[in-house]
Amino acid sequence: MSLVTLVSGGIDSTLMVVLAKEEGICQLPLFIDYGQICREQELNACIYVHEKLGLPHPAVMNLSGFGNLISSGLTDRNMKINEDAFLPGRNLLFLVAGSAYAYQQNCNAVAMLLVGLTATWRPDTVYANCADLNSLSIAITKQQEKTGIGRECYFFT
Repeated sequence: MSLVTLVSGGIDSTLMVVLAKEEGICQLPLFIDYGQICREQELNACIYVHEKLGLPHPAVMNLSGFGNLISSGLTDRNMKINEDAFLPGRNLLFLVAGSAYAYQQNCNAVAMLLVGLTATWRPDTVYANCADLNSLSIAITKQQEKTGIGRECYFFT
């Protein structure tokens, strides 16, 4: 199995790539620039982590126009990151972009590690953009032909 791993240089994606490496899975790491304020710091951390772990250098997909048009504390310096971190559609964007990249690279899976979904999750929390992604990934998988994937593709969230 080959796997597109959606990476940011943070703890979540680092854990994910380490687990995949321990399983001997061929990885194609993908860093998505969605217009986040801390792009450079995130990408530098991502590259550093991958070099230290002996993983492939992450490919970078530039989708910065998304964050330039859709404001949140992650993309707009005039907003408060701790109060306005929700960026609608961010994780959906990641899944779609990762799926397209997986198709181009002939991979059959996309992995994105998410935290914040607990029994006490509320829609007003920082992790509100993680809601219903499992259902979303199942829906995308069931509608592969209609979404343009065109082949069996698994989503690990």
